[in-house]
Amino acid sequence: MSLTSIASMFFLPRQRELKRHFNEAEELQARVLRYLVAHAMNTKYGREHIFSKIKNYDDFVANVPVNTYEELKGDIDRMRHGERDVLWKGRVKWFAKSSGTTNDKSKFIPVSADGLRNIHYAGGRDAVALYLMSNPRSRIFDGRSLILGGSHAANYGATDSLVGDLSAILIENINPLANLVRVPCKSTALLSDFEIKRDRIARETIGRNVTNISGVPSWMLSVLTRVMELTGKKHLEEVWPDLEVFFHGGVAFTPYRGQYRQLITSPSMHYMETYNASEGFFGLQNDLNDPAMLLMLDYGVFYEFIPMEEFGSANPTVVPLWGVETGRNYAMLISTSCGLWRYVIGDTVRFTSRNPYKFVITGRTKHFINAFGEELIVDNAEKGLAAACAATGAEVLEYTAAPVFMNENAKCRHQWLIEFSRLPEDIAKFAEVLDSELQKINSDYEAKRYKDITLQHLEIIPARHNLFNDWLKMKGKLGGQHKVPRLSNSREYIEELMKLNGDDQRL
Repeated sequence: MSLTSIASMFFLPRQRELKRHFNEAEELQARVLRYLVAHAMNTKYGREHIFSKIKNYDDFVANVPVNTYEELKGDIDRMRHGERDVLWKGRVKWFAKSSGTTNDKSKFIPVSADGLRNIHYAGGRDAVALYLMSNPRSRIFDGRSLILGGSHAANYGATDSLVGDLSAILIENINPLANLVRVPCKSTALLSDFEIKRDRIARETIGRNVTNISGVPSWMLSVLTRVMELTGKKHLEEVWPDLEVFFHGGVAFTPYRGQYRQLITSPSMHYMETYNASEGFFGLQNDLNDPAMLLMLDYGVFYEFIPMEEFGSANPTVVPLWGVETGRNYAMLISTSCGLWRYVIGDTVRFTSRNPYKFVITGRTKHFINAFGEELIVDNAEKGLAAACAATGAEVLEYTAAPVFMNENAKCRHQWLIEFSRLPEDIAKFAEVLDSELQKINSDYEAKRYKDITLQHLEIIPARHNLFNDWLKMKGKLGGQHKVPRLSNSREYIEELMKLNGDDQRL
C-alpha cells in the first residue's frame, strides 16, 4: 500500500463534510456569522458596534458598516503595536504585507491564530481533499511538495511579531511534520532575495522526487526554468517523472497555460486553481474540467457582495451569498476570524452556479479600464489575449494596459505593453484578433469602438525580455505574492514600464 493510500484515509471525513456545500450553503454561512460575532463580542470593535445585540444577518448589517483598509487601518496599527482584543480576540502576532492602497505603500492584514487554523490551513487541507476526490489513483504523498514562499521581517522591531508575505507566515507556522514532505528547506524558502532563492530552490529540488508544486504561476515558472537550465533537460517530467499536479493561485493562469504545457508534456499532469489571498482562503477548483471554483463556506469567512454596476456609489446594494445571481459581476466583501469586518477585498467575481456556489475571478475593483465608458475588466483581457495567442501562435508572459487619453483631435485608444515568451507570427493580426475578441465579449467596448468614433484601434507595444521582473525588482517587489497590475485607469504604471522599456518618447 502506497503512502498516498494511507494518507488518503485521513481526508475521508472532510470529503464527506464538503458535500454539505452543495445543499446547505445558507446554513453554513449563518453558522460562520454566529461564530464570528460571538468570538469578537468583547473586542474593541465588537463593543463599538454592539455585537451583543446582533442576532441575525439583518442586525449585522444594521450595526456594522462596510469598510475599506483606510477605515480599519487605525485599529490594525494598534494590533501591530501589541494591543489585545482590538478587531479580534487576543493578541494577533502575524501581519501579511499586501500591496498598498491609494494612501499607503503597503497594507498589513492581520492573521490571527484562529485565521491560520480555520481559514488558511483549512484551505490547504481542502485543496488536497478535493484533489484526491477527483484523482483516486494519485500518488501525491509518495514524493515531495515544492512550495514557493516569500519572506518576513520583524514587526515594529518586536522579536515575537512579524510582517511578511502570507506564504512566509504559513511556512513559519506550519506543523513541523509537514516539513518532512515539502521542499525546499525552511531557510531557503524564506530568503528575501528572489534571484538567490530561485537558484537555491532549483538546486535543492533537482534530486528530489517532487510530485506536486504550489505557488504563483509567474514565480513558479521562473524557478522551473532555472531547474531546466541546471539539468539541461527539455521537459520537466525528465527531472521529476512523478510530478502530477500544480496547485496555483495569485494571478490568472491563462497567460501561462501554454508555457506550462510546453514545459510539462505528461498527459497525467493536472492543474488546480486556488483562491488564496492575504485576507483569506476563499475558493478551490473541485472539478478540474470546470474553471469555476467552489466557494468555501465553512471556514472563518462570511461573504457579502456588491453588484459592480453600483460599486462606488453612495448607497450600493449589498447582498449575502444567498442573494447573488449567476452571470453578474460582484465586488466581494468579507468578515473573518482575523478581524476584517465587511471588508472590501478588492476582487471581483462572477457566479456560474448557485447549487453549489461556484464562481470565477473576473478582476479587481481598481484594475479595470473605464476611461471612455468601455468597462474593460481583467476577465475580458484574459479571454481576448487567449484568442489572440491561439490565432497567431503567440505566448504572453506578462502584460499591462492603460488608456491613451484624447488628444486635440479627440483621438484615444488603449495601449497594451506585452512581454511575449513567443512573439506572434504577425503582431498586427494579434492586435486585430484581440480588439475583435474584446468587442465580442464586452458590449460597452464594442459600442465605444463603433466606426472608431470614440475609441480607436488598440496599440500593442512588445516589451523587452524581463521588463516586468526588472520593474518589480526596482519596486522591491520581486518574488513572493507581488503581481503586475494588469489593467489601470491611469497611466502611472505603464509610463514607468515604458520608460524602462525605452519607449518613453512613444506618445
